[in-house]
Amino acid sequence: MPRTSMLDMPYSSRYQAEMKKELFIDGVPELLLLRLLAQNEMYGYELVAKIHSISDGAFSFGEGCIYPILHRLVGDRCLSIRKETVSGRPRRYYRLTAKGNKRLSQLEDSWSKVSAGIGKFGKDIIHATA
Repeated sequence: MPRTSMLDMPYSSRYQAEMKKELFIDGVPELLLLRLLAQNEMYGYELVAKIHSISDGAFSFGEGCIYPILHRLVGDRCLSIRKETVSGRPRRYYRLTAKGNKRLSQLEDSWSKVSAGIGKFGKDIIHATA
């Protein structure tokens, strides 16, 4: 089967595929989870709902996005888990560890740099480069 390169794709498809990856969403769910868990321990669905609520719907990450990140952070020892049964159903409460606090600081530093860089492209950028 012949390999297809990006150049073999129609122009619009080639760039549309790349644009989806370039939305700077990578890292945002993890940052928001760690920020919330720095304040209180929470369970998975509570985190999903809180992110949606606090952002006024700007961020609407589903469980399919959030739970894999939580599992990875537990595996990386950035989070610990406390299990409890509520209304006959098991619930896992996540809590930030010292390693998680360090990870949160690293992400906040990275996103501060991204935010500052984006801020340099304000409305007056045309006048600054002229």
